[in-house]
Amino acid sequence: MTKPEPADVFGRDKSIALGLIGRGIQKSRTPAMHEAEAARQGLRCVYKLLDADLMPEGTPLADILRSAELCGFAGCNVTFPYKIEVIALLDELDDSAAAVGAVNTVVFRHGRRIGYNTDYSGYAEAFRRGMAGAARARVLQIGSGGAGVAVSHGLADNGVEALVLVDADPARAGALAELLGRTRPDLAVEVCATVEDAAAGGLDGLVNCTPMGMAKLPGSAFPAELLTPAMWVSDIVYFPLETRLLAEARAKGCRVLPGSGMAVWQAVRAFGHFTGLDADPDAMEATFRALGAE
Repeated sequence: MTKPEPADVFGRDKSIALGLIGRGIQKSRTPAMHEAEAARQGLRCVYKLLDADLMPEGTPLADILRSAELCGFAGCNVTFPYKIEVIALLDELDDSAAAVGAVNTVVFRHGRRIGYNTDYSGYAEAFRRGMAGAARARVLQIGSGGAGVAVSHGLADNGVEALVLVDADPARAGALAELLGRTRPDLAVEVCATVEDAAAGGLDGLVNCTPMGMAKLPGSAFPAELLTPAMWVSDIVYFPLETRLLAEARAKGCRVLPGSGMAVWQAVRAFGHFTGLDADPDAMEATFRALGAE
């Protein structure tokens, strides 16, 4: 799918409006990354948080998306808990979104809504850069929602041989296992009822793809007593950047991959879809880091 022409997106005033749709997103760093990158390229971006937690109870996702479209937004990022629900509201899916069955980037273009998944490519790139040489024979993924679908494909594309899925909703884990059987047939997939059951079989690493650890949902999705120094630990939560899971993993001597890598790289790819311009990953990461540890 071709990128939009920058002139069509920014118009004569060289400005663009974007948004993030989700719940509990007030600490998101995505607005700052997009606004700073646009400014670096001599353009103006206004990026708004469309937080359903601050809206009247029961506000439908369809209304939020339609409001952004009517207000002239060029597009929106989509986060927890809407990455799968939003698909039914779109006109078209890019190959990346169609393959993983989840959307985190929606572009409004010529009266149509086009969905992309930059979580998938973002996590794959972050893992490739941050976990070179890591063992990947058997890996646990906790959470099989919209972000988990993307991460599982990124793990498969980075050479994970066997992926163990654990989810509070066993049916959701089973659905992801079936999807991976079609899209990544060379990946061995197992569904376990609990993280304890998964750990009993031995693990090279684990990824938290649940919102557990976020500022609004403190805690850890994996018991500290089951961590061993030989394991690597990845968390896609990035506010706070140092989640309880990562802190406990560091204390055990584990190699860790924080959620910042995925956050930066998904934003880099999303910026291109929104604007038709190539973002500078180093500049966007510098903006992310400048916001501090929390």
